[in-house]
Amino acid sequence: MTSAGLTLRTRLFGMVMRRLAPEPDTAAQMIALRSGRERLRRTVAGRLVCGAEADVATRDVRVDDDVRLRIHRPHGAAGPLPVVVNFHGGGWCLGTPEQSGWLTSHVAARSRATVISPSYRLAPEHPYPAAIEDTWRALNWVIEHAEELGADPTRLAVMGDSAGGNLAAVTALTARDAGAPALRAQVLIYPAVEMYERYPSEAEYERGIMLTSKQMRIFGRLYLGESYGIEDWQASPLRAASHASLPPALILTANKDPLRDHGTRYAEALRAAGTEVDLRDYGPGIHGFMSLPGVVPVARQALDDIVAFLRERL
Repeated sequence: MTSAGLTLRTRLFGMVMRRLAPEPDTAAQMIALRSGRERLRRTVAGRLVCGAEADVATRDVRVDDDVRLRIHRPHGAAGPLPVVVNFHGGGWCLGTPEQSGWLTSHVAARSRATVISPSYRLAPEHPYPAAIEDTWRALNWVIEHAEELGADPTRLAVMGDSAGGNLAAVTALTARDAGAPALRAQVLIYPAVEMYERYPSEAEYERGIMLTSKQMRIFGRLYLGESYGIEDWQASPLRAASHASLPPALILTANKDPLRDHGTRYAEALRAAGTEVDLRDYGPGIHGFMSLPGVVPVARQALDDIVAFLRERL
């Protein structure tokens, strides 16, 4: 990929990552990568890269054997707060709620909201639609237990990045079709909304720093498993028959990201259906930049934009 426009620290980070985290080619390599990523995130260097969490009250709640909720709530907050349910990224194969800790804790502190990040079953051990089932179950569990969580279920938003953006978009479509819950907003951060089509940004940034075209194809095949080839909107939300009557959306894209055009195409689909959408592209951003505020400074501007959007909508 071209490094033009990237900060020096972002370019250096990319060089280090290419040495420390080679692309996985197989299901076994993907599974092995999980523990390595978590160990790296917990190191001093990892904390510098991923950013410090805000000073909020944090606890974990277990829904069942498959789903754990990481809950951030501002200190001293009184009464039921708006609630944002955030789905982490990782190509449906990697990741934990903790990897979104910088984003979710700061959104909680600055939006004065309860921000809840569910875990979900990961592929390849648990292929499609396991993640969709888990995230939908988690959302409804939050609503059913809103009182004990200090959450106001009438002021509800979903948020997610990358694969989590896919899950947030699918959740919003599912809620619309089910008639409940009523979402006030959706924040989709460089979402993956189409499983098969190759858009120009994928060719332009085929060798992206945090995501490559090859990785996109591996993630998709491992996630869909035996369902690979399915054209259902629950896999590719861009393929939904209608994008009308959805909650207002804030869609964030990273300019130097093979997934950039996914966000642009989804914004176009929402607008064409009459759904309100605010599309914002972050010029020096790379894929995953909202989990990398220490090496991609534009993450802080994007955080400001997310907080402003949620405060207005919730």
